[in-house]
Amino acid sequence: MVGEFHVISTGQQSNERLIEVITHIHPYVDAIHLREKQKTAKELAALISVLIAKGVPAEKIMINDRVDVAVVCGAAGVQLAYHSLNVKAVKEHFPSLRVGCSVHSLEEAQEAERDGADYCLYGHIFPTDCKAGLAPRGLFELEVVAKQIHIPVIAIGGIRPNNVEKVLQAGAKGIAVMSGVFLADDPVAEARLFAGILKKWGRKNE
Repeated sequence: MVGEFHVISTGQQSNERLIEVITHIHPYVDAIHLREKQKTAKELAALISVLIAKGVPAEKIMINDRVDVAVVCGAAGVQLAYHSLNVKAVKEHFPSLRVGCSVHSLEEAQEAERDGADYCLYGHIFPTDCKAGLAPRGLFELEVVAKQIHIPVIAIGGIRPNNVEKVLQAGAKGIAVMSGVFLADDPVAEARLFAGILKKWGRKNE
């Protein structure tokens, strides 16, 4: 099975740049997370409307935290954090939404699974500027989490082309990348590279 490829916006780019990048990389990715904390619901909705009009499939769009925006705009789902609405409540009220949960420990991952999350985003696995000063969880902890829960574990944090296979070998069912794609000199080339590695892995492990 080919691992899932999630990309997550950084909140550091203009709408114009964000739209440009997403419209070019979406053929290579499985999920596009809009993590734009500074945007209002109205601004997020307008952004999603433009993306869909430009051919980005709504079924690939995940909204960070904003269940209301995801429902109204017909996005695929939401990515919830520890401070977000409860996974169980969201799934009960909006069963068609795909719900991911960001977790940082085995206990949090088990709770997300019990509450009905469709997958969890676990990290950070490797050192990353986004989490400067915080020790990474590492591959061993990733393997422990992946073995203990049954929903897919998507690895995040310092994921680069040269370590993708390591996280998949540890049991991750996919990867999530932020700056490695969105802030790359050539986002399309990077997205294509990651997608190619995941496909190669899938063929080797069919």
